Amino acid sequence: MTTNSQLAYQRIVLASRPKGQVVPENFRLESLPVPELKDGELLVRNHYMSLDPYMRGRMEDAKSYAAPQVIDETMIGGTVGEVVASKNAKFNVGDKVIGMLGWSEMGVSDGLLLRKVDTTHIPLSAYLGSVGMPGLTAWYGLTQIMQPKAGETIVVSAASGAVGSVVGQLGKQLGCRVVGIAGGADKCAYVVNELGFDACIDYKAGNLEADLAAATPDGIDAVFENVGGEIFDASLARMNAFGRIALCGLIAGYNGEQLSIKNARVFLTMRLTMRGFIVSEHMDLWPQGLKELGGLVATGKLKFRESVAEGIAAAPEAFIGLLKGKNFGKQLVKLI
Repeated sequence: MTTNSQLAYQRIVLASRPKGQVVPENFRLESLPVPELKDGELLVRNHYMSLDPYMRGRMEDAKSYAAPQVIDETMIGGTVGEVVASKNAKFNVGDKVIGMLGWSEMGVSDGLLLRKVDTTHIPLSAYLGSVGMPGLTAWYGLTQIMQPKAGETIVVSAASGAVGSVVGQLGKQLGCRVVGIAGGADKCAYVVNELGFDACIDYKAGNLEADLAAATPDGIDAVFENVGGEIFDASLARMNAFGRIALCGLIAGYNGEQLSIKNARVFLTMRLTMRGFIVSEHMDLWPQGLKELGGLVATGKLKFRESVAEGIAAAPEAFIGLLKGKNFGKQLVKLI
């Protein structure tokens, strides 16, 4: 009989903090023995792990909403997988679970931060995307901060990504005119033709301000901002009075670039409201949001796309690509 101590698994740790852009040398792949379980613990074999822009901020040793990623420890991240051994009465072998077991093929948990998921009508990977943290981020920013009404115009930056794609589809279901901003003709075609946005601006085409003005003839009532920089400024210039902005991400500055707001005066002249938010601080609303999102995915009313890297060793390059906008939809790493 093979014991856990004779088995091994791989993980990726943060080897060093980035100086500017993230490079592969910031990470290290390690092999570890599978530990024996203590009473109350369970062992999960991760099937997928999530790569998300917030991880870039955690790699810095800077004051933020969460503690920095610890050097030489497993990189933080969401995972979905299957329980393969259990000494916890609440979890059985074979249970599918979502958790934060990081960039690792396996993980030991006491069960407190794990949640069982049902894969009958929802693919396991979707629990890291549209029916997980990215979907909840979209749902929260739209419903709690933007609060759009039917007939209003909303703009979503990084519209083809895991978060932006959900924002736009939910906005359409509320009866809004939805305009996306994305990088490249292929992403814009997907946003309009597959996701149902009314228009999508390709910021790489070089006509951002003029194209956005043409797509928002009645101005902009609410913005879901993922990027910052000139893309955010272009939206600000089109804002209507009492517009609302959900500030989710500033990926244009994730390598340390300063992001000034040149059109700041419109906050006064248009009496705008902007609120930054971290979705993990609003756990009280997760059950409601997950129920709505799960129902939409299960019935085919919420579409999603995934970029999947194969094997844990591919994670650093996939993450670097994510920060440069190379992914299309939700970025995952398939581990099994």
